[in-house]
Amino acid sequence: MSIFNLFSRKDINEGVEQYRKEDNAVLLDVRTDEEFSEGHIEGSLNLPIGEIDRATTLIPDKSVPIYVYCRSGNRSARAAAYLKGNGYASVYDIGGILSYKGKNVK
Repeated sequence: MSIFNLFSRKDINEGVEQYRKEDNAVLLDVRTDEEFSEGHIEGSLNLPIGEIDRATTLIPDKSVPIYVYCRSGNRSARAAAYLKGNGYASVYDIGGILSYKGKNVK
């Protein structure tokens, strides 16, 4: 890993594209229920950051790839760190929906 990777910005569009290529992957939106209902990426599972400890119940298979996003990227980073720390093997923080160029669903 080069030092430049430390400063690279996450691209949610690339992350969603990668999610769609993987079988059984989970697209996890860690925004509030209200934010989620206002618009989210199709296929997302909503688990607000304040309830992230419920992940083991909602996603019991810790080998499943999980792509995490939020509004701007702060909550997704915290959620991804939590998931990795709790044994999930393939967790990808893909950043914030504010940069998403695709269609949002309600």
